[in-house]
Amino acid sequence: MIDLAIIGGGPAGYVAAERAGAKGLSVVLFEKKELGGVCLNEGCIPTKTLLYGAKVYDTAVHGDKYGVSVQGATFDFKKMMDRKNKVIRKLVGGVGAKMKAHQVTVIKGAAQIMGRSAEGIEIQCNGQSYKAANLLICTGSEAFVPPIPGLKEAGDVILTNREILALKEQPKKLVIIGGGVIGMEFASFFNSLGTEVTVIEMLPEILGGLDGEISHMLQEIYAKKGVQFHLSCRVTEIKGNEVIYTTPDGKSESASGDKILVSVGRRAVTQGFGLETLGVELNRGGIKVDNKMRTNVPGVYAAGDVTGFSLLAHTASREGEVVVNNLTGRADQMRYDAIPGVVYTNPEVAGVGLTEEAAQKKGIAYRVAKLPMAYAGRFVAENEGGTGLCKVLVGEQYGEVLGVHMLGNPCSEMIYGACMAIEQEMTLEAMQEVVFPHPTVSEIFKETIFSFE
Repeated sequence: MIDLAIIGGGPAGYVAAERAGAKGLSVVLFEKKELGGVCLNEGCIPTKTLLYGAKVYDTAVHGDKYGVSVQGATFDFKKMMDRKNKVIRKLVGGVGAKMKAHQVTVIKGAAQIMGRSAEGIEIQCNGQSYKAANLLICTGSEAFVPPIPGLKEAGDVILTNREILALKEQPKKLVIIGGGVIGMEFASFFNSLGTEVTVIEMLPEILGGLDGEISHMLQEIYAKKGVQFHLSCRVTEIKGNEVIYTTPDGKSESASGDKILVSVGRRAVTQGFGLETLGVELNRGGIKVDNKMRTNVPGVYAAGDVTGFSLLAHTASREGEVVVNNLTGRADQMRYDAIPGVVYTNPEVAGVGLTEEAAQKKGIAYRVAKLPMAYAGRFVAENEGGTGLCKVLVGEQYGEVLGVHMLGNPCSEMIYGACMAIEQEMTLEAMQEVVFPHPTVSEIFKETIFSFE
């Protein structure tokens, strides 16, 4: 009998498989498409590859700010897409090599749960039957496409995160329905290349759930770059390549584009693989789990987007590790207080812990300090005319770090320090004693900590 069967080879599944194999468990990993899941093939990695290409182009175009003049800077959309595909192939191959190194059996095909007996949990795939003592479900999520009138009739004008990554030509005009992380990252990419971008968002601000002040600052930056924002607007209909929406005052307006990206969220994949045969309980569309990632069925676990809770690749990987740790004798549980969120626009946004809005909603007493990124010398040296902010929230009574939120490059590479501070419940005094390397942009964290005094 197999010790652990895993359905889904994304960040939750392949990390759990690697960890379990390294600890001596027999592991079978089922993946119907490609190893790496949506993150590696249709999400995190391809989008960041494209965004970096756009950033290089931006740097070349505006190089004169740094005393470097690049005459006639151009980009090749097809080459950008080809490079994205090359990066994906390389990393998918790397995941496969890790599976082989840790003796994980990878089965490419659609797994089907057949039920449970005294012999274990039965899974069938490609005509073969497998019995496992434990099952980890990591089937991920898919783009949610709302039932907007006229959407289906619009045909290939409509894109999700999957189709937009397969474009052969750059659209001259792009309408994005949804101003969340996915929407803003694609807005950033295409805006850098000269596409006319319009973002329509139902909420009164972009990047809902992130720090409101920083979200507003990013919106202003992109508005100056030419992105058109229509906030607090509800899409009512799509007519061909035209998006009809209602404004806050009830008027009907429209925006047209060569392509229309629908990025209004994702939903857990819980159907199509026999989950119902085990009687696993669902909650708000995802699989219900406890802090050890256990479902209501003994021996059955779930991790990643399929739980419908924290739809982030790094959350998924950690959840997979929690499962393996508990299966191999190490008491572990999932904690969500220090899960970072990053938006890879230019400039980047990164945050972890409580925002001011969340603290106020929960009635948590806090103090806040904030400084422009320009207080860090390295930021000034590398971001001519750049806008940035670092905001730190601490508890009113003990001064423990509750949240850190940043706008400015390269905050995606710095936010882990704040994650560690929150995870370890570090106080202002403890953080003030940490030595930061100089000159680095990360020093802004310590500068902001000292600004409480």
